[in-house]
Amino acid sequence: MSAEDIKLKLVEAEEPDENDYRLQEQVGFILRKAHQRHVSIFAAHIADLTPPQFAALAKLHDVGETSQNQLGSLIAMDAATVKGVIDRLKARGLVELSKHEVDKRRLLVNLTAEGRNAVERLIPIAREITEETLAPLSAKEAAIFMRLLAKLA
Repeated sequence: MSAEDIKLKLVEAEEPDENDYRLQEQVGFILRKAHQRHVSIFAAHIADLTPPQFAALAKLHDVGETSQNQLGSLIAMDAATVKGVIDRLKARGLVELSKHEVDKRRLLVNLTAEGRNAVERLIPIAREITEETLAPLSAKEAAIFMRLLAKLA
């Protein structure tokens, strides 16, 4: 076998076969593993709320009172999911619901004093969770990663 034949074989070996499917190389699989890692870190630091519950509280802290549907849109949740999240937060006394003054079908959601205290206590912990999730990356890699993820979202 000539040196040229060996080079050709090496190049062929490096090129992925378009018929070959490796789950561990697929974007969805890798994103799911990264998400599972993040959720595990989140649960280790904030055991009494789920990430969607925290997202709802944090967004309400940012925007103030808003409609349930608008909140769902702001935190990337469908209407049924955000309703369940809000119901659980209400049962814990962290949010309150009221009807819109003009459109009585519209439910408005707002933080209670207890909810505001909780989210203000948890925001620094949430920052630590983000830092821990991104810890395997350098600061520059983390910034690039976040920009690339935002392009996919």
